[in-house]
Amino acid sequence: MPFEAADMPSENRVSPRIARRSFLRRSAAIGAAWAAAPATFAAEAEDDGLLFDVDETGDPGDRAPRIAPWRHVALDPEYAGAWVVAGDVDGDGQAEIVSARNVDQNDVHYTSAVVAQRLDGSVVWRWGDPKIGRKKLHHDVACQIHDWDGDGRSEVVLCTKGFLVALDGASGRERRRVPLPDDATDCLTFADLSGQGRPTDVLVKTRYGQIWAFNRDGKLLWTVKNPGGFRTAHHPLPVDVDGDGRDEIMAGYTLLGPDGRIRWTYRAETFDAGRGHLDCCRVLRMADHPEDVRLVLTCCGANGLAVVNGLGKVLWEATGHHFESVDVGKICADVPGMQIAVDIDHQPWGRGPIWVFDENGRHLGRIMTNYARHHALVDWTGDGTQAIVVAEGRGVYDGHGRRIATFDMDETGATRSAEMLALVGDMTGDGRADVMLTTRSSSAVYIYRNERGRRPSTPVAQGTGLNFTLY
Repeated sequence: MPFEAADMPSENRVSPRIARRSFLRRSAAIGAAWAAAPATFAAEAEDDGLLFDVDETGDPGDRAPRIAPWRHVALDPEYAGAWVVAGDVDGDGQAEIVSARNVDQNDVHYTSAVVAQRLDGSVVWRWGDPKIGRKKLHHDVACQIHDWDGDGRSEVVLCTKGFLVALDGASGRERRRVPLPDDATDCLTFADLSGQGRPTDVLVKTRYGQIWAFNRDGKLLWTVKNPGGFRTAHHPLPVDVDGDGRDEIMAGYTLLGPDGRIRWTYRAETFDAGRGHLDCCRVLRMADHPEDVRLVLTCCGANGLAVVNGLGKVLWEATGHHFESVDVGKICADVPGMQIAVDIDHQPWGRGPIWVFDENGRHLGRIMTNYARHHALVDWTGDGTQAIVVAEGRGVYDGHGRRIATFDMDETGATRSAEMLALVGDMTGDGRADVMLTTRSSSAVYIYRNERGRRPSTPVAQGTGLNFTLY
C-alpha cells in the first residue's frame, strides 16, 4: 500500500529545518513593507546584504547593446497559438517551430489545432480544427516534440479531447491515438518509469486532481488522486532521485516512485502549504545519494519557496511572496555553487521582481522589471556563467543584475495583459543555446543567434527540448 513520509520511522521523517536564517524569518515582514512603501523596502533589502538591487522598469532605451533578430518567424494566423515549442520535426537537421491552440471549458482544456513551420515561415503541416480554439496562454498546453518510438525521428504528441495523439513529425499524419479519461488533457510529460534508458512512458493529468501513467502501447501503469492529500503540480517533474535508472515523479508536494507509490510528502515548516499547490519544481543538484539531491519548490497560494533533499527533508524556506517559475544555473561567478532565479508573480505592472538565491538560501539580489513571469538562462557572453533573459522588456542580465543586452523586436498593437514567452535552445545547429521570444500578439517568434556563448562539452538540445513547460 502507498505510504507517506509521516508514516516512516522517526529516524527517516522530515526533520525540523536546520540552520534557520534570520532573513528568511523576516521575509514576510519585508515583503509587506515593500508593498506599502517600495523605497523603504529597497533600503531594508540593502541592509540585508544584497549583492545587487536594480530597477529595470520602464523603457530600456539604449543603455545596453541592442541585438537584432537572426530570424523572424511569422506564425500561421489560422492554426498557430501562443503555445510554442521547437525541434527538428521533419528530420532535415534544422529546427522547426510548432505552435498550438487550445480549448478551455471551466479550466478543463485540450489541444485543438497545431501547425509546424520552418524558420522561413513556410508551413510543414497543419492539424486539427482552428475554429474552436484560442491563442491565449493561461496554462501549459499539451503539445510536445519527442522521438517517442525511438526510431530517430521526432513526433509531435498532444492531448486533444478524449485522446492522446502522436503525429508524424514530417507529415503531420496521425500515427497513434490512445483513449484518455475525461479531462486528462491538462499537460503532457514523458518519463522513464520502466528503466528503458529513455522516456517511453507518458503522464497525463487533470488540472489539479489526478495523474495517470501510460506506457507507449497505451497500457495504464498507475493512477493517483490528490497525491499525499494535496493538489497536483501544474507539470509533474520526472527525476531519478535514487539513481536506479527509473524516474521518480514529483507529482505535487509528493514524490512518487516509478510504480506510483508515495515515497514522501513535503511538509512545509514556516507556512501553510495546503493553501495552494506546487507551482514549480526544479533540480538544484543531482547526486549519487538521495540525501544529497537538492530540489527547489515554489508553492502557489502558500507564498513559499523551499529547497528539500531527495528524501523530502526541508533545508530552507522563504516565505511572504508568490514565488512562481524557477531557473537554476551558475548565474553569479563569484558565489559558490549554483544559483536560483525566481520571479514573484501576481504583482501590478511595473512591480515584477526576479530574485536570485544561492544554494543555501541567501538572498543575493533582485532585478525589478515591469513583468517577470517568463524568463530563462543562457550563456550569452562566453564567460561560463548564465545570464537571465526576461521576456517582458527583452532584457539580458548578468550576475550583478546589469542589463548587458536588449533584444530588438518590432511589435505593434500589443497589450500589457498578453504574455511573451522566453525560450532557449539550439536553433542554428552550432550546439549553443539561442534565445527565442514570442510576441504579445502571438503572431511571431523572434530568434536571436548566440554568437559568443561558450559551446558546452555536450551540445544543448535542438529546440526547446523534452517536456517544455511554463513552470
